[in-house]
Amino acid sequence: MSEQQRSGYVAIVGRSNVGKSTLLNHILGQKISITSRKPQTTRHQVLGIKTDASTQTIFVDTPGLHKQQSKAINRYMNRAASSAIRDVDVIVMVADRTAWTDEDSWVLEQVKASGAPAILVLNKVDLLSDKAVLLPRLQELAEGNEFKAILPISALNQHNVAELEACISKQLPWGTHLFPEDQITDRSQRFLASEIVREKIMRQLGDELPYAVAVEIEEFKEKGPTLHISAIIFVERKGQKRILIGEGGARMRSIGSEARRDMEAMFDSKIMLRLWVKVKRGWSDDERALRSLGYAD
Repeated sequence: MSEQQRSGYVAIVGRSNVGKSTLLNHILGQKISITSRKPQTTRHQVLGIKTDASTQTIFVDTPGLHKQQSKAINRYMNRAASSAIRDVDVIVMVADRTAWTDEDSWVLEQVKASGAPAILVLNKVDLLSDKAVLLPRLQELAEGNEFKAILPISALNQHNVAELEACISKQLPWGTHLFPEDQITDRSQRFLASEIVREKIMRQLGDELPYAVAVEIEEFKEKGPTLHISAIIFVERKGQKRILIGEGGARMRSIGSEARRDMEAMFDSKIMLRLWVKVKRGWSDDERALRSLGYAD
């Protein structure tokens, strides 16, 4: 019965690199959002669906909100995050311990303007050498802000994550579940495969190629017991292509090997992965190119 069930959308928002995707993955107990130490790793909205008895929580992982919107892809990411804030039942704003910045304040303004119930979490508290600094920070943030709760957490170590889920559940509206009980994301396997490849590139070459890479899946087909996946990696300059391939193809083999391992675990199948690199000049600042690569509003 609908009156016995809760179901609703929860946006996980914050500036770049505060741990939003790590938090979602740990709540779900399964990786659906890619992570790296580089800001702006997440580029798309990704739904993560958790059904627990009578409660279905539909989390919306979002790109990091940021003031600078110099390129088309930055504007796309801000639109993706901002639209999530407008259309959800609850907002979880993630910030980093005591390191509050102007961009955090800007994100908070967007959260307040939405009118949705909001919970503030201060992530990565396990990295604090002096926990005594937390209490005054929590008190300061509570003043003048109508958060439903303010929680210090460690997404990586699961500290206070169960308490966060309980807070979220209380704010969800009553209503029937919107997705099948066993569904965990709205994204296709093709999308997840492309994100895994991009994650391995970000982790291995984040300093050399932080944001110049896009991945497109050309083939995703089962042939007997093996899943054959072919992907094109787009970069913007020839020099970036050389870096990505590496000496004698070594870097590309390493990226492919790591991606294949993750795919085999995710898809529970033997994977045959083929990767190619192509130069597509200026793709990150070209609205039409972005749409062709799956960056559509």
